[in-house]
Amino acid sequence: MSVAAPHLTDPRLAALPGIRHGFFTRAGGVSQGIYASLNCGVGSADDRAKVLENRGRVAAALGVGLERLASPYQVHGTDAVPLTAPWPSGQRPRADAVVTDRHGIALAVGTADCGPVLLADASARVVGAAHAGWRGALAGILEAAVAAMEELGAHRGEIVAALGPTISQANYEVGSEVEDRYVTADRANARFFRRSARDGHSLFDLPGYIVERLTAAGVAASQLSACTYADGERFFSYRRATHRGEPDYGRQLSAIVLLP
Repeated sequence: MSVAAPHLTDPRLAALPGIRHGFFTRAGGVSQGIYASLNCGVGSADDRAKVLENRGRVAAALGVGLERLASPYQVHGTDAVPLTAPWPSGQRPRADAVVTDRHGIALAVGTADCGPVLLADASARVVGAAHAGWRGALAGILEAAVAAMEELGAHRGEIVAALGPTISQANYEVGSEVEDRYVTADRANARFFRRSARDGHSLFDLPGYIVERLTAAGVAASQLSACTYADGERFFSYRRATHRGEPDYGRQLSAIVLLP
């Protein structure tokens, strides 16, 4: 088994019996250059062998083999899929959340500014992982993940959800079309935006919005206070890479597993 990669944890998730999780950073891997070092993005242009070694280190930290680490093909949509066995190579479903009631399968999502959400109902022994960018969060991916967990026997009042490292409001400037879509959906969403220095642009509080949607869905939600854009030593960031004119960017994984 690969060397285990270092990671961050949420106190409330960590306190749950029979569950292991981790919000992984860019530390502890074998990739180099702009991908240094724990790049887990299979869609990046990084050397595939290095990406697989990095993903193996994530799996090892969770106590499973690489073949038991399952992450969907993320498309910024609202599909949440149940998992009973790891997907065959090359057959990842297009989805932005995955849930399971089977032990020994680590559910993972990759991010580089979007919000990684890990969820667990320890009593029902159901876990989930969701990828929430501004499109998916607005469209309902978080509620879809909770509903998919309920299909497996979870109770939303017993679900603990933790939002991992995400781009912060101070560094997330969006165009007026994003704010317009949010306010059109619910005028109360205006509180998640504040004017930026550029005309026609706002700073969007994506982490605050995600936690609000989770809370409104009836689950106990919290977040790690870590900004992917601001902390270049610890996290990959699509937006930071774009601002620097870099040709590509790495992705960090966030994962959760039920223990036997």
